[in-house]
Order: sequence, then C-alpha cells, then structure tokens
Amino acid sequence: MVLAAVIRGCSRQSLKPHLNNLASYLSQTQICQGSEDSHYMEQLLCCVQALLQVGQEDCKESSLQLMEVLVTVMAVSGAAGLREKVQETMNLLALIQKWDGTLDLYQQHMDHLMEWLTSSHQDWSCHSVELRQFEVVVTQSGPVLGKALNYFIPIIKTCLQTTKDPQMRLTLFTILSQVFLEANSTVNSQQQFHGHLETVIKDILVPNLQWHAGRTAAAIRTTAISCLWALIHSEILSSKQIIEIQELLMPQIINTLEEDSKMTRLMSCRIINIFLKACTDTIDPDKLIKIYPELLKRLDDTSNKVRIAATSSLISWLKCIKNDDDGKSFFKGNMQYLYKELLVHLDDPDSTVQDAVLGVLKEGSILFPDLLVEEIEAVKYKHRSLVYCEQLLQHIQSTRGIL
Repeated sequence: MVLAAVIRGCSRQSLKPHLNNLASYLSQTQICQGSEDSHYMEQLLCCVQALLQVGQEDCKESSLQLMEVLVTVMAVSGAAGLREKVQETMNLLALIQKWDGTLDLYQQHMDHLMEWLTSSHQDWSCHSVELRQFEVVVTQSGPVLGKALNYFIPIIKTCLQTTKDPQMRLTLFTILSQVFLEANSTVNSQQQFHGHLETVIKDILVPNLQWHAGRTAAAIRTTAISCLWALIHSEILSSKQIIEIQELLMPQIINTLEEDSKMTRLMSCRIINIFLKACTDTIDPDKLIKIYPELLKRLDDTSNKVRIAATSSLISWLKCIKNDDDGKSFFKGNMQYLYKELLVHLDDPDSTVQDAVLGVLKEGSILFPDLLVEEIEAVKYKHRSLVYCEQLLQHIQSTRGIL
C-alpha cells in the first residue's frame, strides 16, 4: 500500500529509472504469490496500476513482468470485482503499447508465459497457484492458445497422468472442456490441433476413462467424457479422425454407460451415436454386435433423456448393418432378441419413449420384416393399447407389402 502511494506520488521522469526494477520485484514469486489475502492482492494490483498511470509508455519494457503479476492476481483473487479491475488494468497495459486489447498482450507474451508456467508443472497439485495461473492464461488467451500448443499439450499430458492429484485432474479436464467447446477459436485457431490429437486421445483420455473404484475416480471419468464430447461437438474432427477415435475409445465409452452419473450416461449415448454414424460402413460385425445390448439396457434407465438418447444410438446401430443376405444373416438371432425387447418398451407408460422406440422398430423393420411381424402378432394383445403396434404393422406393410 505504501509502495503504491510512493509510485503515485512520483513524477514520470523520476520514476523512469526505477520502472524495470520495480516491475521485476513485484513479479518475484515471493511477492506476487506472497499471500492469497484479497487485501494483499488488491494492493499488489494498485502497485501495477500506479506504475502504468505514472510511467505510461515507459512501462513497455516491463510489460511481461507486469503481465505475470496481473495473471497471478486474477488467478488468486476469488472476488469478481477484483478480476474486473485486473481486466481493466490489462486493457491499460495494452493501450500504452498501442495494442487493440488484451489478446495482443497474450500474443506478445504467450511463449514467455508458458515457459514461466512450464518450469513448475511437474509438481503441481490442486492447491498450486501455478495451476490457477495456467487456467487464466488458457481461458483468457483465446485464439492465441492455438499458437502455443507445443507448450499447452505437454503440460496437460503430464498433469493428467493417472498418478497425479485427482482434484487437479478434475480442474484440468474442466479447463479442457471449455477450450474444446470453442476449439476453432482456441486450440485449433491455427489449424494445428490435429497434429496433437493422438496424444490427447491415447495419453490423456484413454487412461482417465479406465474404471477405478471410488467417487473421485467416477468424477474424473465424467469430466473426461465431457471433454471428449466437447471435442467431438466442436466439429473440428473429420469423419476419418472420428473413426480412428472410435477404434480406440469405443470399449471405454460402452463401459461408461453404466456410470452412476446421469450426465455421463447421456453423453456416452450421444458419443456412441456419433461414432456409429461415422462408422456406418467400416465397423467390424463382431465389434458391432457387442454394442446393442448395452444400449438396450439404457432403455430401462431412470432418466428419460438417457432413454431417448439410447434409442437414437440404436437407430444409428441398425444403419450399420448391411441390408443384403450376407450382411444381415449374421445378425438374425440378435435382431429377433432386439425386436422382442423393443416391443416391451413400445408399451412404455411414457408416450415420448414409445415414439422413440417406434422409430427404432421402423428402422429395424427393413432388415427382417417377416420376423418382426411375427413378434408383433405374438405380443400386441398384451399391450395396453394397440395403437403403436398397428402403426408399426402399417409401416411394414407400406414399405414391404408383405401383409
């Protein structure tokens, strides 16, 4: 507080010889991380503001050091009001250098900021100030992040190893999900992310999706699934890349259909749906046949959203079966079982679920219409209403002319 007052009381000319020393001093770890008390951080911010207000353009040479202090204050401060003041101060730092805004500051200093953080990332935990500094740099730098992947990817790869602090991994997966949702304006702004995709899948997602006992492990799997969903949903992946990911991740995603978390089960159904749509002509029949029983189980889910998502995935699964004698004969026994189970759910108390199941049965009727008609006739009088069975029979008649 005294230092900030002294700086404000200086003339620009008298402050100029001391600017670099002051900025370097404030950016030292023992000073800018000297306390997490909000009053301390506020006075630290006042020192930077005073330097900028008095020093003006003379602060250009100290821009990196001042940026490090501002990132730290934003990282440590829990008060939204102080974060807004930090943002205003960054805007002022950009203005005196004739930049358009804070993104230009990150552009100017990104490599140095990442090197600054990389020096300690091997030892981070959920309590590390450096982790929060990393979050600020990654989430605030926007498209500049796409130019720093050679720093960013190794950091997250190291910190997301399964031996690392679980709470830290939860934080990092949340950060990853944020940037993946806006991938084209963050990690893929330079169209360079594809070169790191294999590392993200094999070294980060696959290990963290493995089943381990405990609530924390389950929470990590949920955040990892969220991260994968954000990546796929960002639409930066080609069909070929989705097929490659599917080959690596389908077994783990099928396992997550049994998670306690409703959100995990829902996202897993949606991811499987996208995988199946991308792999219509490429997926091995032996692997394909293992998928539908797991989706079928989700029709008994406690969440209707999950049940509806499962029906969508089943439609995509049916489209993967080639409608020729050689292609579909392999599936006949499984299709009969699928028909039987779906007809049970066609009598569901919820009409939304009934409509969704009817859609699956209509899609499935293309493969073995005669067999499906037999199954319908065997159960339709057990249903509370004949409406859905009659609709299905009419659909089969109109498409195949078999009745």
